[in-house]
Amino acid sequence: MRYRLLAAVFAACLAAMGQSLSVEKLVAFLQSSATLIAEGKMTDRDLANYLGKVKLTERLDDRTIEEIRGYGKIGPKTLQALDGLRDRSQALAAAAPIVAPVKPTPIPPPSSEEQAAILAEVRQYALNYSKNLPDFICTQVTRRYAAPAPGTKYGGSIDSQPSWQVLDTLQIRLSYFEQKEDYKLILVNNTLTSQDYKTVGGATSTGDFGSMMREIFEPSTAARFEWDHWGTLRGRRVMAFAYHVPQSRSQWHVTYDRRMDIVPAYSGLVEVDKNTHEVMRVTLQADDIPPSFPVKKADTVLDYDYQDISGHTFLLPLKAQVIMAADDYMTRNDEEFRLYRKYSATADITFDTDEKTPPPLPEDKTKETKDPKVIKK
Repeated sequence: MRYRLLAAVFAACLAAMGQSLSVEKLVAFLQSSATLIAEGKMTDRDLANYLGKVKLTERLDDRTIEEIRGYGKIGPKTLQALDGLRDRSQALAAAAPIVAPVKPTPIPPPSSEEQAAILAEVRQYALNYSKNLPDFICTQVTRRYAAPAPGTKYGGSIDSQPSWQVLDTLQIRLSYFEQKEDYKLILVNNTLTSQDYKTVGGATSTGDFGSMMREIFEPSTAARFEWDHWGTLRGRRVMAFAYHVPQSRSQWHVTYDRRMDIVPAYSGLVEVDKNTHEVMRVTLQADDIPPSFPVKKADTVLDYDYQDISGHTFLLPLKAQVIMAADDYMTRNDEEFRLYRKYSATADITFDTDEKTPPPLPEDKTKETKDPKVIKK
């Protein structure tokens, strides 16, 4: 049954193409067919019969047929059908040469001396980041999700993706004044609330504007850095450096149920703009969590992007994602930072409960394209 279905699919593919193929499409078709023949899902006779119905739009030459011989188990009947195609196509125009796609040449990383100079510049940027920010307010939209952990009774196989379910959506008035952050919960699921953000329950996080970046680069942290990869993030070329902070120097706290607390070792990536050496993304994951601690996983990704405040441009948080796992349960917070504006004593943000929560940021805003790595011999 499965075999007949595969044959029907290939016959339909040929019919959909009007049984007229360029040489390039013929070659691509035969490459796929050779794999099916090798796996025993198609026979030489079937493929030859399909080719007997094909009409070429270009001339097929002997050199191309010789190349096709090397694609796999191309049988004698298929080769005979190809010879027939060649003969029937001699009056047609020659096909354009088939050029194999050129694999991009990996860009070598900066030299060790260049990396040291870049990291020194990034360190100064990170340590002074908070000092150079203006006072402002913005809206933080936090979507909270939960899922059974993969590999558990209700979470599916260990290799499956978590089946995230929405718990709630919080809208928060976030003030940044004199290098201090203040969080005021305004809406829960589009309903006004007077509840204190610190008592809202569930997974929450603070300190996204500079403390995480600063602590990684504090000299007392003694983070170890090494080159990781080139990439592209929001249209900008970025250099990614991996880092590791030992537990003895860590200042990062992971808290469970507001009553249990550990300070783990952690590691991640710092991704910086190739030209400006400004930090565009920081990732962080807890390492070597004690087996007795309920939280088994704690990961954070924080993206920065350029924002306008009163006619001036600043690099500010765009989105943070925090994922934690405790026992058989996982939580995920997607935090987006919107509507930046200058802070003043009378400044405020109007929340209209009749309006829907803004949609999540498009995926391409936080999706990175990684360059192939240079393989060291």
